[in-house]
Amino acid sequence: MEKKIAEIKNELKAADESKLPVFVETYEKDARSGVQALVAKARKSIDALTKEKQRIEMMKTYEKKYANCQLICGIDEVGRGPLAGPVVAGAVILPKDCNILYLNDSKQLSEKKREELYEVIMQEAVSVGIGYASQERIDQINILQATYEAMRDAISKLSVLPDILLNDAVTIPQVNIKQIPIIKGDAKSISIAAASIVAKVTRDRLMVEYDKKYPKYHFADNKGYGAPVHIEALQKYGPTPIHRRSFISKFV
Repeated sequence: MEKKIAEIKNELKAADESKLPVFVETYEKDARSGVQALVAKARKSIDALTKEKQRIEMMKTYEKKYANCQLICGIDEVGRGPLAGPVVAGAVILPKDCNILYLNDSKQLSEKKREELYEVIMQEAVSVGIGYASQERIDQINILQATYEAMRDAISKLSVLPDILLNDAVTIPQVNIKQIPIIKGDAKSISIAAASIVAKVTRDRLMVEYDKKYPKYHFADNKGYGAPVHIEALQKYGPTPIHRRSFISKFV
């Protein structure tokens, strides 16, 4: 008995990426236009998956270049620009055989995708370190030095010592591990991209918690950046304890 199109549609919906070729092979000779549309959709998904695998291979260029190093660590930070909250750094050592797809600069990913990838990274990584520099520290030593401090903090929290660091654009002072600064590294290295995602999700979650404490500033939405609603609240209610005094002088 011939399957109903609705059943085949549900089958496609439930199929993971590895089952798509089997789906196409099973239904490509079914002449019904509705089934052919589903087959075309499956083929499109297969093509997209192939392109994504090729993109990820390109993002392994630096990992392959330094493959003689056993433990390669990506470093990135999030939160240099906001008016409130800490700067957060991520340090991630991925396994040599890492095949996590969709890794990219965290800013290029949706919140949902970042959250999904964060869970995968935390599960599959050899080690993850997350470092912080508070708003008080940013005011004390400036944002660049605070960023370096957060990165050193992240490295110190790794469970194993990496052989090499792939950094997003910077060379971190006071670190005795070989460093490779890569401009726009979070779009060129899977290790840095993973660190970018971990740092971004960690900081965003923290700002959502701050939003519960200081709801007038809408931190859950603006994450401490200078959105109009944030600046308006800052001018109306004044700064909170998590505001960076060195960043807000032109507003209050």
